[in-house]
Amino acid sequence: MTATGGASAGRLAISPALRDALATWLAHLGALNEASDHTINAYRADVAGFLGFLALHHGGAAGLDQLRAVETRDMRAWMAAARAEGRNSRSLARALSALKGFCRWLADREADFDPTAILSTRAPRHQRPLPRPLDEGAAREVMAVISDDKSQPWVQARDVAVATLLYGAGLRISEALGLTGRDAATACKAGASLRILGKGGKERLVPVIPAAAEATARYLQLCPYPVEPDTALFRGVRGGPLNPRMITRAMEAARLRLGLPASATPHALRHSFATHLLAAGGDLRVIQELLGHAKLATTQIYTSVDAARLMEVYAKAHPRAKPTD
Repeated sequence: MTATGGASAGRLAISPALRDALATWLAHLGALNEASDHTINAYRADVAGFLGFLALHHGGAAGLDQLRAVETRDMRAWMAAARAEGRNSRSLARALSALKGFCRWLADREADFDPTAILSTRAPRHQRPLPRPLDEGAAREVMAVISDDKSQPWVQARDVAVATLLYGAGLRISEALGLTGRDAATACKAGASLRILGKGGKERLVPVIPAAAEATARYLQLCPYPVEPDTALFRGVRGGPLNPRMITRAMEAARLRLGLPASATPHALRHSFATHLLAAGGDLRVIQELLGHAKLATTQIYTSVDAARLMEVYAKAHPRAKPTD
C-alpha cells in the first residue's frame, strides 16, 4: 500500500464506523449538493487515501480516535508523503479540500471532534493552467474542414453540427451529446434558447446562433435514423447515441490537416467561445452564465488568456517591444 493510501487500500484501513460516516457524507453530497459521480468518486479516494495514511502512520485501522488526534505535524507528514508519490499541488489541494469538507460535516455530528488541525492546514499554492483556445481564424478553419474526409455526408454534417455547437454555444461535449430529439426544433431555430443540463444537474439557457441552427438542420435532414423525443439527437453510424470519442477523432484529423497544436481538442472550442466573446467586449457575468460556471472566478481565468494574447501581439507588433542591440 502507498504512503497516502489508495481508495481500495483506504477501505481496508478504515474502521467500520468511520467508513460508514464517509459513505453517509458522500451520499449527502450526491443528494443535497447534486455533486456528480466523478466528484463523489474523487472525494471518496481523497478522504480514504488520507485515512489510509493515518493507519500506516500510527498503526491499526484509522478510526475517529485517530482523526481526533491529528496534529499539524501529521498533516505535514501526509502532504510530504503525497509529494513523494508524485502528486502535484493542484491534486493535493483538491484532496485537502475534500478532507476538510468531510471533517466539517463530521464535527457537526460528533460533539467531541475538533478538526482545527485539519481545517487550519493551508493548501499548497498552485497556478491553474490557462485554457488554450484556438484563434478566430483557426476556429473558422476547423468548422470548415472537420470531417471533410468522411465518406457518408450525414456523418460529416453531424460532426460539423456538434463542433458548431461547441464553439457557437460554448457547450461541453457531454452537453452537446446529451441533447435529445426533444431539443431538435429549438436547435434548428436561430435566436432560440436551448435548455442545457450541465454539471451537477444545473440548467442554463444558451442562444442558438444562425450557424449552429443551419448546421443542425442540415444534419437532421441527412440523418438516416428517426430522431424521436427521447432518443439522442446525435447518432453513431449504427444508430445509437454518438460516442464522444468520434468527435475527438474528427478534431484530431482536422488538427493534423491544419497543422494545429495538440491542444486543439473539442474542449478547446468551448475555451475559444469564451475567449473570443471576452475579446469582443462580452460581459464576464454573461459569459459565466453561458458557460454554466458556478463561480465567477472560474470564468475570470479567460481574462488572463486575453491579457496573455494582448502581450503576445504587443511583443510582435510594437516597434519598441523588442530589445535593441
